[in-house]
Amino acid sequence: MLEETLLAVAAAAGTAVAEAAGTDAWTEFRGRVARWFGRGNTESERTVLEHLDQTAAALQSAGENGLERARIRQEASWETRFVDFLESLDEGERDEFAARLSHLVQEQTEYVAQSGRTSASGERAAAVDGDANIHAEGGSAAALTMGDVTMGLPSPDPS
Repeated sequence: MLEETLLAVAAAAGTAVAEAAGTDAWTEFRGRVARWFGRGNTESERTVLEHLDQTAAALQSAGENGLERARIRQEASWETRFVDFLESLDEGERDEFAARLSHLVQEQTEYVAQSGRTSASGERAAAVDGDANIHAEGGSAAALTMGDVTMGLPSPDPS
């Protein structure tokens, strides 16, 4: 069984995965998580990327009513994966990989805090604090509907 500090790192990492999925930080973060698990083995990295993509898909398809429950399940699932991986290492490697994981989580947390951006999505909605770029190609369609938005020219200054 891992010591309490390592369990806390694994829990924080599980939360970071669930929170990053679907945000603008996801692509970079998922790649870093896959490299952490893969330890240079591209096949292992590919497997982890598939699991990460399944996580993002599960959260995206959860719908507004099931999103929190899905997020909790994904956090717990990733926490378990991190714990299992750390437990499989010898003590020296374990400390090194726990430190790397802690650093990875810290960087992700700082990125979110510095960007001031959040995102959430539901079955028919997305809320984004920051820029939203909508793109479609190859015969697909993309749309954005905005509510309670007023656009126009600024009024002249009465003074």
